[in-house]
This record gives sequence, C-alpha cells and structure tokens, in this order.
Amino acid sequence: MRDLLPPAVAVAVAGSTDWAGRLLPEELACLGERAVESRRRDFTAGRVCARRAIAALGLPPVAVPAAADRAPVWPSGVVGAITHTRGYCAAAAARLGEIRSVGLDAEQHKTLNPGVRRAILSTEEEDRLARLPTGTSWPAVVFSIKETVYKVWHPLVGTWLDFHDAYVELDPEAGTFTARIAAARVDAAPAAGAPTVVDGRFVVADGLVRTAAVLLG
Repeated sequence: MRDLLPPAVAVAVAGSTDWAGRLLPEELACLGERAVESRRRDFTAGRVCARRAIAALGLPPVAVPAAADRAPVWPSGVVGAITHTRGYCAAAAARLGEIRSVGLDAEQHKTLNPGVRRAILSTEEEDRLARLPTGTSWPAVVFSIKETVYKVWHPLVGTWLDFHDAYVELDPEAGTFTARIAAARVDAAPAAGAPTVVDGRFVVADGLVRTAAVLLG
C-alpha cells in the first residue's frame, strides 16, 4: 500500500507473525469470546498493523478498538483505515490536519459473477469497463475502489454509502481512479463538507487488487 499513498500517510503491512500478535485489552474486549478463528486472526493483524502505523507517525502505539459498526476507532488527532483479505492485511494512519480522511482496500483478483456485478456496478460503469483492456477483472477493481471510497466517506459523514452511490471512472494506464458521489447523498449528508469526488490509485498484482485514496486536510 506504500506505493498508493502520499508520504504523510504511514502504512503497515502484516507479516507472518502478526496474524497471531498481541491485542491490547480495549481491542480484545471488542473482539468477543465467540469470534471465529478467521475473524480473530484478521482483527488481530489489523490492530497490530494499525498500532505500527500510528507509531510510525511518532505517536504512542495506543489501542485501536472498534465501534458498534466494527469501524476502527482511531486516537484523537489521527485518521486511518484497515483492510484485510485472505493472506493480506494492511493499515494506514495519518495526522489529522495533514490528511482529512484516508481509505484503503485489498481484494482477491478474481472474476465476479453477474449478480455481484449488478450489485456493485451501474449500467454506465458496466459499459465503460467492457471497453477496457482484457486480462484484468475490472469489476473486482471497482468493487475495491468503492470499498475504499466508503472508508473515506464514513468517518467524515457517519452514514452508509451504497455501491451505486459512487460512480467510478478508471485510467488503467495511470493506475488512477475518480469516484463521484451521487448528489442526493451529498445533499442529504448530516455533516458539512461531505466529499463530492474521491480521487485515488489502484494496482493489480500478485493475485490482489489494492486501492487507496486520501482527502487532504
């Protein structure tokens, strides 16, 4: 993820031992005793990476618990995001003021079935993706982008963003994207300053789609 984000954002990617790393008491309380092993491993790697990213900013690596909706609760003055998929986990953190919001996401690079594509893509997006070079699962790329856009949106606005609330355009050669948020969602946002456009970067390599975006402070 380091290659997708500006220098002001600290990034940590999980190593082989981080999936069974140590959780702080506040983090452990959020996980719950009934969490299945896969959930426990993902949560643990995410928090280990989050604390490492916070420490890279020169700050104490404090606990990163979870809100009721499972979103990470970052310490005061810090913005960040966590992502995990099979065999991969990463976290990003930045100082509020330099960066207003950050999002990142990793997904398996695979073909999506028609039902999933309809849930993710508008007709216009489907038509545009059909004209892009073959060899890449572009719907999987857009899926990851929209997850990243949501992670940028939610901490600022506090509301849900549906897949069809963001329209994505890709530049495959540059590895960049622009996501435009539906005007109705921006107008209905309870918070002032809801983003209307989110620009970011993506890469497809080693069986993964990785996407990231920031809003500057």
